[in-house]
Amino acid sequence: MRRIISIALALTAALALTGTAWAAGTLKIAVPSNLNTLDPAKTKIGEEYIVNFLVFSGLTEIDRSGKTIPDLAERWTASDDLKTWTFYLKKGVKFHHGRELDAQDVITTVQRIQDKATGSVTRVNFEVIDKMEAVDNYTVRFTLKAPYAGLADIFSDRQARIVPRDRLDTLAKSPSGTGPFKLKTFTPGDRVELEKNTAYFVPGIPQLDAVVLRIMPESAAQASAIETGEVDLVWNLPLESIDQFKKNPNIAIDSVPTSTWDGIIMNGAHKPLDDTRVRHAISMAIDKKAMVELALFGYGTPTHTMIPPGHPFYNNDLKDTPDIAGAKKLLAEAGFPNGFDITIYTPVGRPTRERIGLAVREMLKPIGVKVDIQRVPWDKFINEVEGKQAFYVDGFYSRPTIDSSIYPWYHSNGSWNTTLWNYKNAEMDKTLDAARAARTEADQKTNYLKFQALALQDPPGVIPYVINHMNAYRKSVKGFQSSPMMWLDLRKVTVQ
Repeated sequence: MRRIISIALALTAALALTGTAWAAGTLKIAVPSNLNTLDPAKTKIGEEYIVNFLVFSGLTEIDRSGKTIPDLAERWTASDDLKTWTFYLKKGVKFHHGRELDAQDVITTVQRIQDKATGSVTRVNFEVIDKMEAVDNYTVRFTLKAPYAGLADIFSDRQARIVPRDRLDTLAKSPSGTGPFKLKTFTPGDRVELEKNTAYFVPGIPQLDAVVLRIMPESAAQASAIETGEVDLVWNLPLESIDQFKKNPNIAIDSVPTSTWDGIIMNGAHKPLDDTRVRHAISMAIDKKAMVELALFGYGTPTHTMIPPGHPFYNNDLKDTPDIAGAKKLLAEAGFPNGFDITIYTPVGRPTRERIGLAVREMLKPIGVKVDIQRVPWDKFINEVEGKQAFYVDGFYSRPTIDSSIYPWYHSNGSWNTTLWNYKNAEMDKTLDAARAARTEADQKTNYLKFQALALQDPPGVIPYVINHMNAYRKSVKGFQSSPMMWLDLRKVTVQ
């Protein structure tokens, strides 16, 4: 009987330890917004991008220094004229449903992105591809319409995750990828649960058993959850919480500069914003330095466009300070000597963008523009405001290359441009096409310096700053580093 009792006690202890170990291997993360889709080609918001990176893989990836490195492709080559690119896939990589990745999956992925019916915002980046060929099961050849040095880079982007050609119909809610984690459950409005992919193609990774994304729209709830241990990490930390967390010995804050930006969107399909003089006047009234303090509490940097200061292509010669007299003169020329009334929409749960709305209201008063603020829940904002209303505040994350950061927003054929501000400027198109085809860094720089000047002379909207990305995590989390791309790389993370 004593032996039986001893064995029972030992088993109980072992089970308790096993449960503790499993729990220690589960990372719980607070995110502010619901996910609308898990289909990577169709994703548009940061929470969706997190799942993209954890569940899927790209041909390439961007490391913390901004360098393009192999992911599903073990290597690639380009012809001297930069019009023929060949990617060699790693062998033995399997999707979560068990089938091996092959060249045709890569081709199908790109075809879906190129198809306008898919509605992928990265489509414009892949229009440069003219032909695709599966040389064999592990080799894909791309023939381009024009020379393009950044092809390997764009395959690291958020929407360019490689998907299985035999699971296209289930991607939105039950995706199968080749990433370090696979979907367990998705409960819209509540949580996404992921579990370890034991067949991940990198040995010994991931180290976590599971990842749970908890959807918590209110920053106060996020703060309470991490302080009590209900969650281990708060992604994209609300800036107003920083001082509170700095005082907590159990919580660490990690920050990294990015080219992520918030913007004042002026949809040129609506009057009076179809008049470049009106858009220019609004731009001239915005105090960008003050906006950094008001919206970001100083955790960012004023900029002309999404090219951040410190980048070798940043145009330091441009004057970009408020000019109220000049703005009033432009409005008078446009037929609005006394200004006009307009509504600006801001998304609930995006505190920096809500503060931008308040700042815009005050900054436009001196030029006679009376702004009414409408706060809209995030899900509704995406469906009913973005791309539809005339005047609103939105925001976008760092892209892997300077071309993919700019071209989709400013070129008349750009997928984000046609979604947001319907901007057309022939000289801008010419400049961006030349930058995309540039063979040398000097030529690129010349064109991007010109781009910034054009963007201030004829603005489609206002990009007041680039943001520092900040995450808070409990000190029981080990191996975590924030990404300039604002996704979460959890492959080497553990929880003690």
